[in-house]
Amino acid sequence: MTEQEQSVVGAVERFNTAFNDHDVDAVMAAMTDDCIFEDTSPPDGQRHEGNEAVRAAWKELFASSPDARFEAEEIFVAGDRCVVLWRYVFVASDPSAGHLRGCDVFRVRDGKVAEKLVYVKG
Repeated sequence: MTEQEQSVVGAVERFNTAFNDHDVDAVMAAMTDDCIFEDTSPPDGQRHEGNEAVRAAWKELFASSPDARFEAEEIFVAGDRCVVLWRYVFVASDPSAGHLRGCDVFRVRDGKVAEKLVYVKG
């Protein structure tokens, strides 16, 4: 893995750790000030642009699913992009209670997540 690829993966892993900790401040510290997040709202996802809008989206998500976590299945890098195939478990104490599978497409800039686009199966 090249140095750039290691940097991209490191940025995404920092983001994912903060996300699984449900730590909004740490998530936002892992993102650029002009970050973009596209969620999975039907039919095309809702786009949240900028620190304030993205922070509000994370707060809402963490409040609505306080036990949920992501389990990365595979990570691969192409330039400043990183794709994470994942399993999202709704109730951490009972993985059989429900989950989704999907992927995130990240863009990393200067060691931080600049863009996170989310896609789900089904």
